[in-house]
Amino acid sequence: MVVIFSRRLSEVFSIVGLITSFFSLFLFCPALIGYLYSEPIWTDFTILGILFFAFGIIIFNLFKKNKSSSQSSSELQAKDGLTLVLLVWILLSTISSTPFLMFDANMSFFRAFFEAVSGLTTTGATIFSGLELMPKAILIWRAILQWLGGMGILVLTIAILPMFGVGGMQIFRAEASGPMKDKKFTPRIAETAKALWTIYVFLTLFCCIGYWVAGMDLFDALAHAFTTVSIGGLSTYDESIGFFNSFKIEAVAVLFMLLAAMNFTLHFAVLRSFSLKAYLQSIEARYFFSIIFSSVAFIFFVLLINFSDESSLFTIVRIAIFNVVSIATTTGYATTDYNLWPTITFSLMLLLSCFTTCSGSTGGGVKLIRAIIMLKQARREILRTVHPHAIIPIKIGNQTVANRVILAVLAFMFFYLLTLVTAFLFLTSTGLSAGASISAALACLNNLGPALFELGPSANYGILSDLQLSILSVVMLLGRLELLTIFVFFSVSFWKN
Repeated sequence: MVVIFSRRLSEVFSIVGLITSFFSLFLFCPALIGYLYSEPIWTDFTILGILFFAFGIIIFNLFKKNKSSSQSSSELQAKDGLTLVLLVWILLSTISSTPFLMFDANMSFFRAFFEAVSGLTTTGATIFSGLELMPKAILIWRAILQWLGGMGILVLTIAILPMFGVGGMQIFRAEASGPMKDKKFTPRIAETAKALWTIYVFLTLFCCIGYWVAGMDLFDALAHAFTTVSIGGLSTYDESIGFFNSFKIEAVAVLFMLLAAMNFTLHFAVLRSFSLKAYLQSIEARYFFSIIFSSVAFIFFVLLINFSDESSLFTIVRIAIFNVVSIATTTGYATTDYNLWPTITFSLMLLLSCFTTCSGSTGGGVKLIRAIIMLKQARREILRTVHPHAIIPIKIGNQTVANRVILAVLAFMFFYLLTLVTAFLFLTSTGLSAGASISAALACLNNLGPALFELGPSANYGILSDLQLSILSVVMLLGRLELLTIFVFFSVSFWKN
C-alpha cells in the first residue's frame, strides 16, 4: 500500500513539475514586451522564466516514474487530482508573485502573493495604484495571469498531458466547475480541453481586434482582451474602462463579458453543430439573459429618478448597462464610482455577482445553475407541505436532477455561507469596517474584485494590512476552486485509503 501511495505521489509531483515548466514559458511574454518598450525589468522576467523552467524540469525528471504496463497513468485517483489542483494553484501563485517582488523591493511577500492570487483566480482586486506609470511588462503580466486563470491552467495542461503519458480526467473533474459539469463534455477529455481552449483563444483574438478597432492602442487592446474574456477585470489604468470614455469600447466589453459569462460548452455545441439552437434551448442561458435584462432595467429607472437632472438619458442607459454587466459577470470593470449611487443599486449589483454567471464559464460566484436548482428545490419543499406524499422531480430542461446533485448543491451553499461569515468575522476583527468587510469577502469569494465603501471602484486593496490581504487571498482561492476542492482536502476521510 505504501508503495502504491508513493508511486501515485511521485506521479503527482512529476505533473506539478511539468505544469511549472509549461507555466514558466509565459514569463517570456512580459520579457518580450519589456524589451520592446526598453524597460530594464525584461531581464528579470527572462531570468525568472529560465530558473522556473529548469526547476520544473528537475522536479518532473526527479519524480517521473518508469513506464511499464503495470504502472499506467490510470493509477491516479480522484484524490490525486484534488491534491494536484491545490498544489498547482498554490505553487503557481507563489511563482506569479516573484515579478511583483522584483518590481518593488519594499513590497512584502503577502502583498505580492495577493496580487498574484487575484490575477490567477480572475478576481481583479489589486493593491497597485498609478498604473499608468508602471512598466508595461508588469501590466501585461497581470493580464496574462488572469487569462491563464480564466479557463484554468490545468484545463490547458490536460491538452498536453497525454503527450507525456499522463492522464487528465481526474484533474479536469477536480478543476472544472458546476454541478452539471460532466454532462455536456465529449468522452475524450483531452480533445474537449483543446476545443474549449480554442474557443477561448479565438474569443480573445476577436475581443482584441474589437478593442483596437474601437480606439484602443494595440497594447491596451491586448491587455484588456486578456482580462475581459477571462472575466478578470484588471485594467492598465486606475480609472479602468472609464479612462477611455468611449461608447464603442464599452460596447465591445459588454459583448465579450456576456459571451465569457456563458457556459463554454454551449459555444462548443454551437460550433460543432453550426446552429444557434444550443443557446435557445439552454435553460441557464435564458435565465442568464433574463436576470441581466431585468437588473439593467431596474437600475436604469433608479438612476433615472436620482440623476436625470445631471445626466442625459443616453448616459444613464450607458452606465447602467455597462456596470451591471461588469459586476453581474464578476468582471469588475467600472466606468463610474457606483458607491455614489443609491444603496439599493450597488447592493443589487453585489448580489448579482453571487449567482449570475453560468457554470462552465470563466466567471465566479455560486453559478446560476446552482441557484436554479436551489429555487426549484425550494418550490418542491413548498409543494410537499401541501402534498406530503407527492413525487415531485426537479428538472433542468428535460433532464431530471438527481438527489445527490441537489444534496451537493446544498452542501456547497453551506460551505459558501460558512466561508463568507468566517471571512467577515476575521476581517472585522482586524479593524476593517463592517461594510467593507462583508463586501470584500463577497467580492473575493465571488472572484469579482472591487468591493464597496473604502474598497470600492475608485479605490483599491492597497490600504489593507498584510493580515487582511492574507485572509482575502485564501478566500479568493476558495472561491476559484469552488470550496469543496479545498475543504475535501482537509477532511479526515480524504487521507484514508
